[in-house]
Amino acid sequence: MNIRRTTMTRRAMTAVAITTGLVLAVAGCGGGGEDKDKPEKEPTSSVGKSKGEGKEGGSHGSESDKALAEVKSNGITLTVDSAVRDGGGFLTVSGTVLNGKSGRWIGAEWASDEQELKKNGGSLAGASLVDESGKKKYLILRDTEGRCLCTQFQGGVAQGDSTEWFAQFPAPPEGTSNVQLQVPSMPPASIEISEGE
Repeated sequence: MNIRRTTMTRRAMTAVAITTGLVLAVAGCGGGGEDKDKPEKEPTSSVGKSKGEGKEGGSHGSESDKALAEVKSNGITLTVDSAVRDGGGFLTVSGTVLNGKSGRWIGAEWASDEQELKKNGGSLAGASLVDESGKKKYLILRDTEGRCLCTQFQGGVAQGDSTEWFAQFPAPPEGTSNVQLQVPSMPPASIEISEGE
């Protein structure tokens, strides 16, 4: 039994090492520092503008049209901007979340019920993907210490503010191009998968 656990632990650590390498490679291919990432927040600003809460001018309304999906529940707006399948067998979903509630939102309702992921707190640890055609559900990836490969909303999101998020899942088979993103307390969001480089 110890040999089996050792083998499973080695496999998990290898998967984490590969995932970390891929994340760093993707970040390195991003083309620059954080300043270049700032325009990605503009679609959320457009969403915020429609409620009179955006911080920026919102002249980029056409960018919000490029969002894959947008769902709302209890004053929270979840926008999905991309769902990219990479060659390593992972699917990275990312976007923005806007807090339209009164007061700070900490994401506690999005936490996972799984014992291993409970220590992630307010995060996207409870998210999953559903491939309806393949009849499969994909849970969020995690490292060997039980941390989800997703955004943790440490400190929360202030009223009227937005923040970027990401979540990584095992990639559905290549023939699957559409899945449902399910986040606790939110309606399902149908998203189209694109192929990474």
